[in-house]
Amino acid sequence: MASLLYRLGKFAYQRRWWVISAWLVIIIAVGGSVAAFSGKMTNSFSIPGTASQNVLNTLQEEFPDAAGGVGTIVFATPDGKPFSQDQKDAISDVASKLDEHEDIKEARNPFEIQTQLDSAEEQIAQGETDLQKAKEQLDSGQAQLEQARTQLSQGRAQLETAQKQADQLDAAAAKIEASEQELAEGQTKYENGRSELDDAIFQQKTSQGVRFVSEDQSAAFIQAQFNQEMMSVSLDTKADVQEIALQAEDSGLEVNFSKDIVEDVSGLFGAAEIIGIVVAAAVLMLMLGTFVAAGLPLLMAVVGVGVGVGTAFALTGVIEMSSVSPVLALMLGLAVGIDYCLFIINRHRTQLLRGLPMEESIARATGTSGNAVLFAGLTVIIALAALAVPGIPFLTVLGLVGAGTVAVAVVVALTLTPALLSLMGPKVLSKRAWRRREQFVEAESHETESRGWGTFVTRFRWPALIATILALGVMAIPATQLRLALPDGSSEPVESTAFKSYSQLGESFGEGINGPLIVVGDIPQGLSEQDSREAQLELSEKLRGYDNVEAAVSIGTSEDGLTTAFQVVPTEGPASVSTENLVHELRANAAEIEESTGITIGVTGQPALQIDVSQKLLEALPLYLGIVVGLSLVLLLLVFRSIMVPLIATGGFMLSLGAAFGAIVAIYQWGWLSTIFGVPNPGPILSFLPMILIGVLFGLAMDYQMFLVSGMRESYVHGEDARTAVVSGFNHGAKVVTAAAIIMVSVFAGFIFSHLTMVRPIGFALAFGVLMDAFVVRMTLIPAAMHILGKHAWWLPKWLDRILPDVDVEGAKLLKDTDETKTAEPEPAVK
Repeated sequence: MASLLYRLGKFAYQRRWWVISAWLVIIIAVGGSVAAFSGKMTNSFSIPGTASQNVLNTLQEEFPDAAGGVGTIVFATPDGKPFSQDQKDAISDVASKLDEHEDIKEARNPFEIQTQLDSAEEQIAQGETDLQKAKEQLDSGQAQLEQARTQLSQGRAQLETAQKQADQLDAAAAKIEASEQELAEGQTKYENGRSELDDAIFQQKTSQGVRFVSEDQSAAFIQAQFNQEMMSVSLDTKADVQEIALQAEDSGLEVNFSKDIVEDVSGLFGAAEIIGIVVAAAVLMLMLGTFVAAGLPLLMAVVGVGVGVGTAFALTGVIEMSSVSPVLALMLGLAVGIDYCLFIINRHRTQLLRGLPMEESIARATGTSGNAVLFAGLTVIIALAALAVPGIPFLTVLGLVGAGTVAVAVVVALTLTPALLSLMGPKVLSKRAWRRREQFVEAESHETESRGWGTFVTRFRWPALIATILALGVMAIPATQLRLALPDGSSEPVESTAFKSYSQLGESFGEGINGPLIVVGDIPQGLSEQDSREAQLELSEKLRGYDNVEAAVSIGTSEDGLTTAFQVVPTEGPASVSTENLVHELRANAAEIEESTGITIGVTGQPALQIDVSQKLLEALPLYLGIVVGLSLVLLLLVFRSIMVPLIATGGFMLSLGAAFGAIVAIYQWGWLSTIFGVPNPGPILSFLPMILIGVLFGLAMDYQMFLVSGMRESYVHGEDARTAVVSGFNHGAKVVTAAAIIMVSVFAGFIFSHLTMVRPIGFALAFGVLMDAFVVRMTLIPAAMHILGKHAWWLPKWLDRILPDVDVEGAKLLKDTDETKTAEPEPAVK
């Protein structure tokens, strides 16, 4: 492979304009595809086949009117005083305008609903009184009718003897017929009134505990139901809703919107992300010394991200893609794009200072460091592509988009980087570096002397090894308390309208209103309307009887009368432990509920969905971890031709992974340092973060393993003692790996304060994980362990050595096949 890449580097040098033109065509094609085919992204996460998703599908089929998305608008007085009449009118006016909007199915006035709920008992009592009077009138009319019928019968019997009374009898018969019709109409009216009263009683009983205006009259909310599913609602429609609702601010009200209404997942970059890029640029400038050289890795990363993420955007028109997919690809594309290019540039610069000609240096850098880049990239691609194995749709798309972007970054590094290096010529090094060539060569010849971190770690190898393991082990302790969930309004920034809406609803109406459960029931066939209603009432009472339930409100019954649905409002929020327990309790008691009510129930809604998604992801985690680690161990075995090196590398990864999980739980779940990291409401960790962290961190950890340990193997293969090779190999690669790790941490850290809050814990997890793995594991634990093992670190059974192909990642064969004795003065800049 090294020889093939060597030839590729030569081709890129000699056909630089062809390579550059090809990439320009690709960039233009991708840009055109984005403009022509891109669609909408989503933040809805579902897994087909889960219990909650199946129930939700049933609900959407049986209640199509309830299938549209719902957004909440919260109104509150700033001083906590009751609404004035002007403020009530302003809210009512907002409800009226929203209800008339063409994209909104319904937006009811909260004061009208609350008045109906508050007066329901009085209306029911009055209705019962009216029905009682109607019943008495019906009974009286029935008695009079029976008396008239008796008289008519007697009169007809006398007809034969008193024919002259016939006309009078006909008149009496007509009068009786009219009375019968009047009595029938009264009976129908009574029955209709009875049905309406029964409906009112049903609604009143199932609405207990629900309010739309707070008891102190200082807060109210409107639920706007849209014609479309929430993620399909256009940004223009959401903007219209906000513009209409904000008119109420003129009356002195505070107006806030739920996350569904204000969420915009169309943008990737914010100010925080740019800071990470600026830090990376500063590191590159310090390391490489020239603007031209420092700008090249950034340019390569931009090209890779542009093509990889651009392709992902182009596919959003035909593939449902979560907003986190291109963001993860962006993070990875920037980080690995900079690092991979940096490794090749660093090798090229070193070889130039040793006196190698320009073309030969570029070719060799592509064949040696480029070979390491290829295999390092493969580990990341394997780890990301393996996200498709659990069969979870949104995770599959996420993994493949990330893997594709990393693959593009590798191709860019191996083709476009050597082409542009040929254009840069000697400008890749500063004038100062050229003047200090002799000092550089002399320093290289003494790189194994007792100096630097590598020497320190190997000298105190046992303390370094034990301290590293203990420190990472302690950091991992909080990971034992890991809880998973999906993001909601509580995870938004404190100053955001989504967080304020979530908080105001919780304070004024109970936290459970932010994430109600939906209980869907199958009613037995053959029940009368009255029996069906009684069964549903019994189910409502049964649901309200559970601990941590505030209300169980009827949503309605399907047209065929065989499916009913209730909105169950928990006492606490959707991510709370009590709500999670409530979901499990309802499901566990489904058989008992069916036995007592005759109705078979299923549970869905936000809390149930996130529980099922989290459970499914946890179940898939061992399989995923086994595949990723197994495939990567095979790859590392091929690269290093050693049993111990892959095992040590994987063991170190498990330590850094545990530390990363521990830090995430401490900050985002427990709330440690929450003010620093902008965590307003600590809670469960993003459900799919563990899989992302495992896949990405493993791939990146193996990157640094590849670049550091390949240098150690190169020194060992070239005849150095195993322990000496550890130090010389470390000193050879430590500088560039340090710079690369700082760059990667900076890029990931830029996303810790992303405008997309779901991305924040991912950015922190990757930044902290890389920090621990690069500096604590790869640059401390690994050299200490390999120095302890000595030559045993490179042990490989002879039978295995014979059957394994030699991939020559360090390029030893390539260096033997090329003329290492070539020396030439630096060439002028290539024209």
